Amino acid sequence: MVKKPISLITQRIESVLTYVGGVSKLLFEAIYYGIRPPYQLGLIIQEIESIGIQSLTVVNVIALFTGMVLALQTAAALSRFGAKGFIGVVVALSLLREIGPVFTGIMVAGRVGSGIAAEIGSMKVTEQIDAIRVMGANSVKRLVVPKLIATIVALPLLTVVADILGIVGGLLISVMEFQVTSYYYFTTILEKISFQDVASGIGKTFFFGLIIAVIGCYEGMTTKGGTVGVGRATTSTVVVSSILILVTDFFLTKIFLVL
Repeated sequence: MVKKPISLITQRIESVLTYVGGVSKLLFEAIYYGIRPPYQLGLIIQEIESIGIQSLTVVNVIALFTGMVLALQTAAALSRFGAKGFIGVVVALSLLREIGPVFTGIMVAGRVGSGIAAEIGSMKVTEQIDAIRVMGANSVKRLVVPKLIATIVALPLLTVVADILGIVGGLLISVMEFQVTSYYYFTTILEKISFQDVASGIGKTFFFGLIIAVIGCYEGMTTKGGTVGVGRATTSTVVVSSILILVTDFFLTKIFLVL
């Protein structure tokens, strides 16, 4: 009775360490092959288009309504203290520092991360990755590096768009529901928001993009069990990426608040 729980704990620890080791190894390989020529600019641009441009619609809609909800909740709280004029500042700070980067990261993890895992996982179970290696090409450089670079480039740009649309959403509610003028809304934002507020939020997204791409690629490269395995890989990618984004956000927030 005692051995079984201990054995389960040991197996769990071993699987976690194996996972961390595998992800770390893939990341180092991607960095190594990424800085060595030839540089696959065509593939990178193609991936940026797939990851960034095709994600814009989802990001735009969610960011706009997130800003509107933030404005509603903020106004409800601030009206108790007669401070509705600061709706813009609270909305902008919340979006720029936390909600914009984190929401965008999780949305991209759900759409792009799962897509990366499904694409590479399908190639793995149909032995296309083995075929790439047989042809003398490096599978990490061919499959992982373009997706990694594209995600790191696209996610900050998507976050900027999400921040802007979220602030616009907050403006719509502030003007229509709480009679705050657009001039006052933007004036208070420009007066109170600093460069550090913007930079800290955008800076986080580079780490989030790294997490999404590496986890998605690793899950795809280690897929087993046919189409069922591909499904498990996509689910695992979204879950692990979302958790790591939130954990990383906490530690990065602590660091940026100290700086």
